Amino acid sequence: MASSGVQLLGFSLSLVGILGLIVGTVLPQWKMSAYVGDSIITAVATYQGLWMSCAFQSTGQLQCKIYDSILQLDSALQATRALMIVGIIVSIAGLGVACMGMKCTTCGADDKVRKARTAMTGGIILLVGALSAIVACSWFAHNVIRAFYNPFTPVNTKFEFGAAIFIAWGGSFLDVLGGAMLAASCPRSKQVSKYPKNSARAPSSTKEYV
Repeated sequence: MASSGVQLLGFSLSLVGILGLIVGTVLPQWKMSAYVGDSIITAVATYQGLWMSCAFQSTGQLQCKIYDSILQLDSALQATRALMIVGIIVSIAGLGVACMGMKCTTCGADDKVRKARTAMTGGIILLVGALSAIVACSWFAHNVIRAFYNPFTPVNTKFEFGAAIFIAWGGSFLDVLGGAMLAASCPRSKQVSKYPKNSARAPSSTKEYV
């Protein structure tokens, strides 16, 4: 059974991981334009995220445009959005469940075994949410790499990884660590002795028979 310090550390890591997932999902820098052509100096840098695309000009002006229609997006981007949202919601739910089962909380303090099982359940839910986010980030990264090395992709439309996908990756791995620490709160089964306890010996009778 995990100690209170381990549970508190797992809770903190999971909380930071969820914040990283939210920030990474909102930011538009999931992929950025790659400078692989003959022209080194580019006047406009293009960023694309899950919700919008942005253009950063050399003058310092940033223009962003939210995607108009969901149906116009490719299926990979739609799936990435859905997996990230599911990962965030499931992770928040797991964090709430784990909070009720932590030793430092007073919710259900009378039954320690039930609290340990609740914390373990919350940790498992956190692991599921983190796995969903890892799959989303890895899938998106696979599509970026495949398009980058595709010889039929024009040079001026090649993209590489942006900062947001690394933030989401980091948040998901912190979520995994925190969920694993909370899942370690599994209560130990009580070992039942095979032999009965030695009962007190009855006092020997001092009665003498004739």
